[in-house]
Amino acid sequence: MNVQEAGLRTAAAKKTDDPLAVHRSSFQQRTAAVAKAAAVEVETVDRDARFPQKAFEVARQERLLGAQIPVEFGGDGASIGDIAEMCYTLGRTCSSTAMIFAMHQTKVACLVRHGAGSHWHENLMRRLASEQLLLASSTTEGQNGGNIRFSSAAVEHAGAEISLVRNATVISYGAQADGIVTIARRDNDAAGSDQVLLAMTKENYTLEPTLGWETLGMRGTCSAGFELKFKGSAEQIFPEAYETIHAQTMTPVAHLCWSSVWAGIAAAAVERAQLFIRKAARGSGGQLPPGAAHFTAAKMTLTKLRAVITSNLDTYAARERDERALSSLDFQSQINLLKVQASELAVETVTHAMRACGLSGYRNDGEFSVGRHLRDVLSAPLMINNDRILANIGTASLMSAVPATLRD
Repeated sequence: MNVQEAGLRTAAAKKTDDPLAVHRSSFQQRTAAVAKAAAVEVETVDRDARFPQKAFEVARQERLLGAQIPVEFGGDGASIGDIAEMCYTLGRTCSSTAMIFAMHQTKVACLVRHGAGSHWHENLMRRLASEQLLLASSTTEGQNGGNIRFSSAAVEHAGAEISLVRNATVISYGAQADGIVTIARRDNDAAGSDQVLLAMTKENYTLEPTLGWETLGMRGTCSAGFELKFKGSAEQIFPEAYETIHAQTMTPVAHLCWSSVWAGIAAAAVERAQLFIRKAARGSGGQLPPGAAHFTAAKMTLTKLRAVITSNLDTYAARERDERALSSLDFQSQINLLKVQASELAVETVTHAMRACGLSGYRNDGEFSVGRHLRDVLSAPLMINNDRILANIGTASLMSAVPATLRD
């Protein structure tokens, strides 16, 4: 940020009771600029399974990669609500761009909440704000699939230095990222569930490709597999145990951001269905086409999807600084069920939108095509498989009381 820009922001902030309002007022315009760049390359990103380079060049120019970083470290101090809106907007244009952005912002949220007080992590926050670094996530390992509460690889300690070798079967946009945030066992003697979170930048690690990325949808996320080799300082381990980070930040922020992306994809599909219905009605003297009922269903499920997300956003925002509330059985069940509900509703919405468009939606070469949206949104129930989530919370849910009133 140059001196003139800083002066303008300071002057604008003095005119409002909210010192962050000047930043938030520009988020919509800045995100729209990224979405516009993403729209230019969305078809080639999908076809060629290519990283959305132009979109992230603009995201850096608009300084959105560091939007969550506190103002004192050079960022905008964006809230989870601000970030969710960005994810929704980007999801309406390019699913891969939006999902990469959502995963990055989840790592940033962990850094902001759990890195404060650590010199190394605070310095990373400053770098992220000034250099607009892109952070990737490495949580999937070996044959564990989406079980991120168990790690095989362990941190090796040699005095103040540490190292890690990890069979990362998925690191989304790993080759394009400027840094990686990963989990591992605390040390060789630790149980698989005794985990730490550590952050690393490119000078600390190497990636050796092991698996490609040839998938049905979300092709531009470039979620290939790598052998991750890291060597750095013990300071790079987050000061809090991963168990705490997972409950308070990683899970809720990931599920809120992912859900917002899926809702954006669903909204784009509904918009195409609406345009198709309108055009068909105009061409037939006002008579609605056979699939019109599916458009109504798509609108209804989209409304429900958005309501589920915003309700959970409000719940998280109200409890964001209450560690006990965030770790409670009720909240953890609710935020995990959000992922299940949102992913299923998003798929249902896009499916209705395609049926509303009929063959025009099924085609890949027309203005009403919903094929890419459907392929992308079908990844939603598989990202940390819904069956795994339901199995994990099934027993715990038996311990939770059934509400006696509507608002309990």
